[in-house]
Amino acid sequence: MKKLIVFDLDGTLAPSKSALDDEMAGLLSRLLALFEVAIISGGDYPQFQKQVLARLPAGTNFANLSILPTDGTKFFSYSSGSWQKRYSEDLSDAQKQKIEDALQQAVTQSGFEPKESWGERIEDRGTQITYSALGQQAPLEAKQKWDPDFAKRKAIQGILVKTLPDFAVNLGGTTSIDVTPPGIDKAYGIRKLRDILQIPLAEMLFMGDAIFPGGNDYPALQAGVDSIRVRDPEETKHVIEAIIACAS
Repeated sequence: MKKLIVFDLDGTLAPSKSALDDEMAGLLSRLLALFEVAIISGGDYPQFQKQVLARLPAGTNFANLSILPTDGTKFFSYSSGSWQKRYSEDLSDAQKQKIEDALQQAVTQSGFEPKESWGERIEDRGTQITYSALGQQAPLEAKQKWDPDFAKRKAIQGILVKTLPDFAVNLGGTTSIDVTPPGIDKAYGIRKLRDILQIPLAEMLFMGDAIFPGGNDYPALQAGVDSIRVRDPEETKHVIEAIIACAS
């Protein structure tokens, strides 16, 4: 029997940078009454607050929920009535500048710099620098059309792997590229959950929409966790319903 159910966020629990809908929020609340649950995403903590925490209904067992922003370089848990930061592994100012310069150069070199964007395209998340091709406030429809086969971001990623050999470069979300210290990916977050919650990998189940080579959810599978690839949040709902039914 699994003890911990781990989820990706964008594309798995909700569309990119969108809040959980009422049905998903209700299902997660029911799941939290039965299991420990964790959510790992490249997004920063404020994004979790808007997309997830503000949407969960009153009475949800938050004590069973772990939040891992920026692929596990931050960890939040609920204690004494509030969310507490367990750790945050921040980049130095010099590292941030090096990454931002390399990102700008790689996008230009790739030839895939979008003509239109909505908001900042390079975001400092403290422990991670994220490139969002169409900007932080881009409409979902535009984001879904820009790089549906990952080809544009893989081209940019290929350049960054060479110019930033001392960092990890992972594809995230719908239009994003996340740059972190080496070894930081969802496998890192999974191992942090194992160490902090004292739950073996064999007793975890991971769900994500990008569990394929090059996808930002694939490292969770490589870490040795049983994983389920879902197409979208609607399929995730069906899986959660099945888990709740089996547990009940």
